Amino acid sequence: MANSLRGEVLNLYKNLLYLGREYPKGAVYFRSRLKAAFLKNKDVKDPEKIKQLIARGEFVIKELEALYFLRKYRAMKQRYYSDDNQ
Repeated sequence: MANSLRGEVLNLYKNLLYLGREYPKGAVYFRSRLKAAFLKNKDVKDPEKIKQLIARGEFVIKELEALYFLRKYRAMKQRYYSDDNQ
């Protein structure tokens, strides 16, 4: 693996670990799944395949961010808007 790709992979792993702290099933669950996913692909040597995996990881980051924003939005909506419209 080229050094630039190695740096990208490590950066992706760190970002996912950071985002996993707020995962709904818990940080330990997320960390174990993340580690398993990265270990499954540790022997990939093809730079194109590595770039595809990095792109998939970045997609997961976007999905996690959307999940967290939605959760925060729902919490704010419950806090400030009541269902007294009946």
